[in-house]
Amino acid sequence: MTLFEDLKWRGLIKDISSPELEEKLNKGGLTFYIGTDPTADSLHVGHLSSFLISKRLQKAGHHPILLVGGGTGMIGDPKPTTERAMISKEQVNRNFEGLKKQVEEIFGFEVVNNYDWIKDIDVLDFLRDYGKYFNINYMLDKDIIRRRLDSGITYTEFSYMILQALDFKYLHENKNVNLQCAGSDQWGNITAGIDLIRRTTGDEVYGFTMPLVTDSKGQKIGKSEGNAIWLDKERTSSYQLYQFFLNVEDIMVIDYLKIYTFLSKEEIEKLEIRNKEHPELREAQKTLAKEIITFLHGKEEYERAINLADHLFNNKFNDLSKKDVEDLFKNEDKNEIDLNMNIIDMLLTMNVAKSKREAREFINTGAISINGERITDTEKTIDISMFIENTYIVVKRGKKNYYIGKLSKGVM
Repeated sequence: MTLFEDLKWRGLIKDISSPELEEKLNKGGLTFYIGTDPTADSLHVGHLSSFLISKRLQKAGHHPILLVGGGTGMIGDPKPTTERAMISKEQVNRNFEGLKKQVEEIFGFEVVNNYDWIKDIDVLDFLRDYGKYFNINYMLDKDIIRRRLDSGITYTEFSYMILQALDFKYLHENKNVNLQCAGSDQWGNITAGIDLIRRTTGDEVYGFTMPLVTDSKGQKIGKSEGNAIWLDKERTSSYQLYQFFLNVEDIMVIDYLKIYTFLSKEEIEKLEIRNKEHPELREAQKTLAKEIITFLHGKEEYERAINLADHLFNNKFNDLSKKDVEDLFKNEDKNEIDLNMNIIDMLLTMNVAKSKREAREFINTGAISINGERITDTEKTIDISMFIENTYIVVKRGKKNYYIGKLSKGVM
């Protein structure tokens, strides 16, 4: 299977700028770039597919460059429905540094910042050297612009297309870049760059896009959609990554294996068969989680995620660290608990029960456990030995309800 055939089989090709690109991709030797604006200091799973496709191209003999838009990030790529909120220059710079460090560590790509060449262009040069090559009718015909006409779009966002085209031209002339790849929502910006280079230099360059990764409802997975799963393990732990991919729907998991892993066609097809025969085993989902976590954070982090999942499944927490508890229950409220509290009062403080009568009933029926140990004594007093690393206490009610207590600051 050629590189292009593999990309097509994985569902990673949507638009290509020229039929010639297939042969050039298969041959190797292209310098290409992908770009992202520094709207946050970490990439998320929504970015991962395009960065992995860059890794696939790199393995096939192409040279990747990552552009982090320190300049374009101060304007913002037009959204389909509304104007983007401006972020400060200081925040853009902090985000750039975070992304640069992350990409270099995970992917090993060369990173460039378009602020370095945009900052020296004055408004007259911008209009004379770039703006005159863009026909307004041409720009209005681009999908993202056309969709914003009814609600309105400012000149600032309208000009974003010119800046991205400028990037392609600069990298072509200074880094020998002949290919840009991106998500399908960037097709208009890519073709604008191709046209600008052709008109100003006569050179032929190329572009292709990949479909945006969505869930089964067609919802894009990304920060702007409010459901970001971050690649930074301090923001989204390896355990949270594991749980996210473990819970991927059966209807989507094979597509995600094609997009997010380097497993072969044969390996993925075997997983597809096994998943259809025994979906309850979730073997495809477990493989997906393993491949992604190991690639991003290493084998040790994957094994830690498995270990935490096992502790949660078996309701055993005494041998965990406070960092483990924080990763397991990152999104849970943590109520402060005093020493020498009666168990009934603690359950009320942690909102485990609504009344003392209900708290006693929970305990008497064996519905309450602390750190995995069932509690049957309604007179029990909370002491320091019950706190994991003198910090957290994990209360479980019934089969699925967890509550986290934190030792009161005034105690220590």
